[in-house]
Amino acid sequence: MRSEVRVRYAPSPTGGLHIGGVRTVLYNFLFARQHAGRFILRIEDTDQSRFVPGAEEFIKDSLRWCGLEPDEGPTQGGPFGPYRQSDRKAIYGPYAEQLVRADRAYYAFDRPLELETMRARYKSEEDPNPQYDRKIRMKMRNSLSLTLEETERLLEDGTPHVIRLKMPEENIAVSLDDLIRGRIEFQTENLDDKVLLKADGMPTYHLAAVIDDYLMDITHVFRGEEWLPSAPAHVLIWRYLFGEEFMPQWVHMPLILKPDGNGKLSKRDGGRLGFPVFAMDWTDPNGETHQGFKEIGFLQEAFLNMLAMLGWNDGTGQEIFSLDELIAKFSLERVHTSGAKFDYEKAKWFNHEWIKRSSVERLYGPVRDLFGQKGLVQDDPEKLRAVIALVKDRCSLLPEIVEQGRFFFEAPTSWDLDSIRPKWNEMKFRFFQEWVDRIEDGPHWSATWLEERFKMQALEQGLKAGDLQLPLRVMLVGEKKGPPGV
Repeated sequence: MRSEVRVRYAPSPTGGLHIGGVRTVLYNFLFARQHAGRFILRIEDTDQSRFVPGAEEFIKDSLRWCGLEPDEGPTQGGPFGPYRQSDRKAIYGPYAEQLVRADRAYYAFDRPLELETMRARYKSEEDPNPQYDRKIRMKMRNSLSLTLEETERLLEDGTPHVIRLKMPEENIAVSLDDLIRGRIEFQTENLDDKVLLKADGMPTYHLAAVIDDYLMDITHVFRGEEWLPSAPAHVLIWRYLFGEEFMPQWVHMPLILKPDGNGKLSKRDGGRLGFPVFAMDWTDPNGETHQGFKEIGFLQEAFLNMLAMLGWNDGTGQEIFSLDELIAKFSLERVHTSGAKFDYEKAKWFNHEWIKRSSVERLYGPVRDLFGQKGLVQDDPEKLRAVIALVKDRCSLLPEIVEQGRFFFEAPTSWDLDSIRPKWNEMKFRFFQEWVDRIEDGPHWSATWLEERFKMQALEQGLKAGDLQLPLRVMLVGEKKGPPGV
């Protein structure tokens, strides 16, 4: 076994970085840091048909915003590069051929139409989705059903073909020990002969991931539980090529579920229900933009804290963790086996807590930028810092600090008169007329002096100060919301 912990996140550049992917990164990162190990980013771009320009850079930018920078990767480099599978294409073919020579894999010459015909011909009530497996393969066009001479002629002629993993003829049990779920066992009679090498010479995930994990000395593989059906094929490939001595330990994490718990959370759920599901704003190939946690106003600390709790807890009831605390306390023993429902209101609660706990200096930069985006350019840093301190405890998202504090920098252009009209009367009108005269003649203004004079005048005129606060707030802010004391 390898002595140094080495983990990897291996996304395909087919789209934005979904929160499920960020959680995988986070758990990898926490585990690596906790064990003084290495965290690797590997881009698995072998499926060129699904490649999306800009997706790789988006993934790297998202990790940078989250503060989860890899130790090795396409940008950082490292001793096990290259870290992009398309740059490693020449590596995989010899391993696939090795499996063929060992009778663990075979050449398959079936064209797409032949595969479609097979699925239609063998479809039945008992088997509604026929697979290319040990029951079907001898009825197809491959090096197992053809003679050696026919196979060699097809290869010499350059006939397009793939290489498929050959599942055992007899049913056997394939097991793995998962660090979250314990021993898991699969029967090979239920498994198909997965494609390992495609006709264009590019490997599939099943072959490339195993080979790269071996060559990059990966010790632990963190991935979502949706990969469990593929796990037995990966175990067999490991056994056939490298033996079990170097096989990494498996960690299949629980899914992040829709808010109702009915199925895996998807980008469509975010669009449908109005909350972000990507780390940063992502525009897909169709031109549709999906909301990101960064742009909607989340702090990185809150985002990571929230994600950590989607499938894990430390057993004490504590909910607010810094990244350093997560590194110290994270343990696979406390990761859940069942899926975690995503709750956007709870996510905002985490952000609210982190905004409250954050120093004004921590918030100053992003809040100043948000003011600028609203055309409220700030040339008085100390005034802005004072405003942030005054309003931040009331805000769940960073843009709310702008909305709560903008009236300090520009007068309102409209007033919510409907909120005060039902209880407005002549006495209140006279109170505010006199109030303006009094404070204009005041020797100095301070929060304490204004509050004392406000309450004193209300008492003198037989009014309750509490009944006057809402009208005052609307006069100053334009609406019912506002910082304390206004």
